Amino acid sequence: MMTTLGAIVALAILCGAAPAQTTATLPNRVASGDVLPSSAWLWTRTTCPGPVRFRFSMDPTFQVGVRTRTVNAASSAQPVKAWATGLVPGTEYHFEVRDACGSVDVGTFRTPHRPTQRFGLRFGVSGDSRGDVMPFHSISNVPSRELDLFVLLGDTIYADVASPALPTVSQAQTLAEFRIKHGEVLSSFNGLNGMGDLRASTAVLATIDDHEVTNDFSGGASPLSDPRFGTFGSYINETELYARGLRAFVEYQPVSATYYGSTGDPRTANKRRLYRSRRYGQDAEIFVVDARSFRDAGLPAADPSNQASVLGFLGASFDPTRTMLGAAQLQELKGGLLEAQQLGVTWKFVMVPEPVQNLGLLAASDRFEGYAAERAELLSFIVQNGIDNVVFVAADIHGTLVNNLTYQNGPGQPQLPTGAFEITTGAIAYDSPFGPTVAGLATQLGILTPAQYSFYLSLPTPAKDALVRQLVDAQISPLGYDLLGLEGSTVQSTLLVGSYVATHVYGWTEFEVASSDGALTVTTWGLEPGAGANGPSVVQQFRVLPQ
Repeated sequence: MMTTLGAIVALAILCGAAPAQTTATLPNRVASGDVLPSSAWLWTRTTCPGPVRFRFSMDPTFQVGVRTRTVNAASSAQPVKAWATGLVPGTEYHFEVRDACGSVDVGTFRTPHRPTQRFGLRFGVSGDSRGDVMPFHSISNVPSRELDLFVLLGDTIYADVASPALPTVSQAQTLAEFRIKHGEVLSSFNGLNGMGDLRASTAVLATIDDHEVTNDFSGGASPLSDPRFGTFGSYINETELYARGLRAFVEYQPVSATYYGSTGDPRTANKRRLYRSRRYGQDAEIFVVDARSFRDAGLPAADPSNQASVLGFLGASFDPTRTMLGAAQLQELKGGLLEAQQLGVTWKFVMVPEPVQNLGLLAASDRFEGYAAERAELLSFIVQNGIDNVVFVAADIHGTLVNNLTYQNGPGQPQLPTGAFEITTGAIAYDSPFGPTVAGLATQLGILTPAQYSFYLSLPTPAKDALVRQLVDAQISPLGYDLLGLEGSTVQSTLLVGSYVATHVYGWTEFEVASSDGALTVTTWGLEPGAGANGPSVVQQFRVLPQ
């Protein structure tokens, strides 16, 4: 006798419809990632161990051209992946997952167009999703945007913050605890699975920042420099805590498990390799870097009120032996940017979890400002090789700040233009966005009086953003850095909605490259914390013409 589920699926097939979704034992839905023109990784997690069947086709009803991969799920805690090959470039694919208990879910992704074609591109980026502030209403509109891909730019979990799934654990230590953290942010909460729905709707590219392991760690430093990691190994990226955090990340994201070979540098040799580049026709190439696993330890924080401390920090940041990316990854990025330029790819998007733009001394140790020599090396390479239309995209600071990029060859030296710019994005959800955090810190430091802070709280959101912009500009101006925004720069930008600052919302940023003239439209979707389930709206938008 046919089961109810079997009858529903049979009826759906007879009617030419996609199979019905019954996802009881697929709590994290499905995902696709690391998509190339002819291949993709398909992903799911089932709580019903046994064979998991993946089917994929151009046909959403799975009537024709269906190919199948079957993978065994040995554990309810460990996801499974299937490699779909033989795909057609520039094509929308649909995939179906069925586990041993009969649960079914479906997803979709698009393969990149061939390198010689221009078809336009639309993708999203965000980062920073904390399990204790679910559900993720700020990304609820992503499936409706019909994106070519979505970049998850680090802090996909907060392993070092207690959350409902592990309420008494302030720092994940075991592999099981890291897995629970990842499963939590991919699950439904109050009827919404924002991350699960996002990942089912489009391909993802994911990388780490620090909270996939623990706050502000430096993978290329000695374990002796950080008591959280014990004493094993020459580098933090050789310790057990790092290994468990990275293993869980690779398991729960649809990414390839790849490693460097003999790089000649012990901090990268034979280590996990998260660097990836993906070319989308002639429209764009996206470079995703790992800015955490190979970096030197952060510099001691500077005291902004002490000139000697400031000069000492700036001088140390230009130490040419210090690295954030590691020599192997920096060379990969340089080579990729140069090749994209030589092949005539219009836009080059560099996804780096921490900001490249200079934001002043506060918390600078954890950003590229603390690695100024390598920052200058990368930006000067872009200039010297005539690489145009470079856009850096960062997360981590939980707000959106846009600025053109300049660099110095040493402390106090002239600022040199690059023609590139950066936009920071997110958080998907964090305890407090950038704006309230900065205003509160400014009050603690006496930069704002209590009366001024009360006035700030009374302002509408655009006025609050304007005040935060003034606070940031006041920190970077004395150091000779360019003020926030693209006004007056060589970037051919037109502001359409809002300003170049959006720091009081959760959200994500959409990038759309027009197939007609290559113009780039950047749209930030935002939702104020506690605004409910209405979903995000456009809080910022600007258009940039390619050089």
